[in-house]
Amino acid sequence: MKRLAAGLFVAACALVTAAAGYADDDDRGKSNRHGLELRIVSSPAHLVSGGDARVEVEVPANVALSAVTVSLNGADVTSAFDADPEGNHQLEGVVTGLPTGKSTLVARTSGPGKSSREESLTLVNHDIQGPMFSGPHQVPFLCASPGNAGSFGLPPITQSETCETATVVTFRYRSTGGAWLDYNPAAPPDPAAIQQTTTIDGETVPMIIRWERGVINRFMYSIAMLSPATQTSAPDFSAWNGKLLYSFSGGVAIGRYQGTASTGDMLHLAGLGMGYAVIYSSGNRTNTHYNLQLGGETAIMVKDRFVSAYAEPEYTIGVGGSGGAIQQYVYGQNHKGLLDGGVPQYSYSDMVTQTIHVGDCELLERWLDSKVIADPLSMWRTWVNRTLIEGLSTSATMPNPFAAVMPYMPSPGSSECINGWRGLSPLTLNPHWYSPTAPGPPGYNPAVHGPVEWTHWGDLVNIYGEDETGFARSPWDNVGVQYGLTALREGKISGAQFLDLNATIGSWKEPVDMIQEGCPYIPTACPADIDVWSARNQNLSADGGATPAARREGDRKAQHAAYRSGMVFRGKLDIPVIDWRHYLEHRLDMHHTHQSFATRQRLLNYDGDASNQIIWFTDARPGTPQFDQTPQAFLVLDQWLENIKANPDQSVAENKPAAAVDACFATNGSPLATGDDVWSGILDDGPNGACTDVFPLNSSSRIVSGGPIEGSVFACQRQSVSRALTHGLYGSWEPTDAEVDRLREIFPTGVCDYSKPDAGMPRELRRNPRGENDDD
Repeated sequence: MKRLAAGLFVAACALVTAAAGYADDDDRGKSNRHGLELRIVSSPAHLVSGGDARVEVEVPANVALSAVTVSLNGADVTSAFDADPEGNHQLEGVVTGLPTGKSTLVARTSGPGKSSREESLTLVNHDIQGPMFSGPHQVPFLCASPGNAGSFGLPPITQSETCETATVVTFRYRSTGGAWLDYNPAAPPDPAAIQQTTTIDGETVPMIIRWERGVINRFMYSIAMLSPATQTSAPDFSAWNGKLLYSFSGGVAIGRYQGTASTGDMLHLAGLGMGYAVIYSSGNRTNTHYNLQLGGETAIMVKDRFVSAYAEPEYTIGVGGSGGAIQQYVYGQNHKGLLDGGVPQYSYSDMVTQTIHVGDCELLERWLDSKVIADPLSMWRTWVNRTLIEGLSTSATMPNPFAAVMPYMPSPGSSECINGWRGLSPLTLNPHWYSPTAPGPPGYNPAVHGPVEWTHWGDLVNIYGEDETGFARSPWDNVGVQYGLTALREGKISGAQFLDLNATIGSWKEPVDMIQEGCPYIPTACPADIDVWSARNQNLSADGGATPAARREGDRKAQHAAYRSGMVFRGKLDIPVIDWRHYLEHRLDMHHTHQSFATRQRLLNYDGDASNQIIWFTDARPGTPQFDQTPQAFLVLDQWLENIKANPDQSVAENKPAAAVDACFATNGSPLATGDDVWSGILDDGPNGACTDVFPLNSSSRIVSGGPIEGSVFACQRQSVSRALTHGLYGSWEPTDAEVDRLREIFPTGVCDYSKPDAGMPRELRRNPRGENDDD
């Protein structure tokens, strides 16, 4: 395996802290004395890419624009600048031909004596294929197949270190039949065959788009915008609303691949129809990889391309579901200025803390199934009872894709752990996930490319580093977790069941000790080698629980790195977001609804304020159509951002339009309830709000183990069993002396005390959650 030297890892971590993106105005490139100001508007000044940058020169009111000269590394580039198109007293232009590395821009005003002024600004240009701050390029890395590239109108991409191909510009139109078709300017279709669209500015135009595609940071990117007036190599701004939409995609993958692109996300129909320019990258599709440090870097570079080559937008908003929603929260936290707002859909707070409870699913499913196999009358044969210890949704009527290998359970019937998350534990945790019989990305051949560590942690080894065995460090931990604690406290399981569960639940093996999966993950192993729970890679009791199964202690360095790199969303967000989802609990969908409120709690934990997040649910229960609330969210967000622009001295909350309020909607999109109290009873002890009653929430295995709703505790701080008993942790259960002894045997280092901060959080963040004036 290709390994990263310890010194290189330390250097990469330092780079993450020092240059993680849009940090503040200084990092964006802003120099201002004497009223003369230089500003990079296409990216942070230290993160320029591709050899060009859009620059603004703010000029004192008493100085004529013609009196200003601009030089780049000593060469006069004044001719690249014109009067600001927005009418401000400043110059704007694109400097090109930047060498790799540092360059110096200088603006000067002419005049006698002290009336002359001079300002300089240093910028740093990076190769268009990166990296900038994400660490060394991943090797091996597979380029898209020629057929895949061709399906998006790109020339064939041959295997290379950078996966480059020629940039292309073509045109498409939306037919009245609802399809995207090629538009040939030399032989245009009948205008009557072209769908009309009305932009956010109220202009009705034929839906013809200009579509640029190429490769940036080794990933396929796309820039699309309406082009109804002209179809030439130069962009047509006639129908552009002046605003930019970054379309993010979801999915789950481990990386090492240029990916495939989503045409639906590249050509975001609602966004384009409203007049937005839409940018996209397969590097911002979590079905390509889940390295959100690399993804953030890619987003900065793709936006840089748009702003440098096209124009500076009035604002940039994000949109996208699942992993596309995660990216908006994480990039909004890590790269201030990249996004001005967002519409995260079917959201989670981040990726890495989802692995905490997802890693419990198969441990719990194995224990539950073992109880039913041993006793067909077990309460766990009733599907809905599994929610007691898994927290997630269950159903007695949902078809089970694994029913054939679960004859001991009623069919139909399933759980979210099965329907939504089965397969994610081996994918995330097992470095031997892929093999010749369970192939990785297209084109991967172990005999040619060598063995690869196929884990989420291995994909982010530049962040997490390696342990002493040479595998990527893993933060996953379940020491001290008392599974089923809430069910015990509520009298829904007995003390004996609670003790048996926690004695036999076990944990996951260390990566070095894991082995190849069985059926159904390795199809050639079916049906003889069935192991739906990946039990072969679990630490289990050798004597049925008499000796408690070992728990896993997460790697503290990995946990700290997750926080310090920004892979954990801590709630540091100052942009407005409308968090929207369909209510899907009945479908056992992995996009469970409590996640919107987990994020809200993190916002509250960070600075006590979550007023910049609006939560919308739309009903999608059986037998009814699904309504897309996204265009409505765009309109509300547009007004919100316009208010912020008009009232910059007011807070995000003070600039809210009347429609920017928590709400829930019926299946046809009509409001059921709106207002600040519609979700009451979820994060407070008050009576249920109107939406809370209509859309009941489930939780997660860690929440029903006593953990907080935000779900971000890698490793709990612990208290002794005696202290837990003294503080009434077990409710009405009064264990016997023998049961107390058994608790101490199961939890020799104590049980979780969730009143204290995450032990996996760096101490400086525990002392100072907002991270101000951190030592690191």
